[in-house]
Amino acid sequence: MSINSTTPTNSTPGSSTNTTANAADKAMLGKDDFLKLLVTQLQHQDPMNPVDDKDFMGQMAQFTSVEQLSNMASSIQLMSTASQSTQSIALIGKAVSWKKEDGSSGEGVAQSVSFADGKITITVGDAQIAPAEIEGVR
Repeated sequence: MSINSTTPTNSTPGSSTNTTANAADKAMLGKDDFLKLLVTQLQHQDPMNPVDDKDFMGQMAQFTSVEQLSNMASSIQLMSTASQSTQSIALIGKAVSWKKEDGSSGEGVAQSVSFADGKITITVGDAQIAPAEIEGVR
């Protein structure tokens, strides 16, 4: 069986196709893409030589696995963000030392934590510090 042409999609469930998606999203196939590929395969199969039941069940099992892995990755990302948020909030009022990627470093008392665009920022004096830049806590 051969499929002459397919049109890649980059949409996620509940949203329209996003033409400004980043390159990493375009390179990955999601569960919607897998399902569309399976449906296209079924539509273009040779009626005289249809897909074997075992092959079809194997493909459905793969689809289920892809969906569950996608759900698990989303859950892990949410847990990671919640953990980082909790740890960052716990730093308020504590003396911290940091080193930024540009080589600058410093120390001071963490005053506040802000959340914007999915990023966590800890305010220490006049500096804005990412959680990954913290080297020590006293």
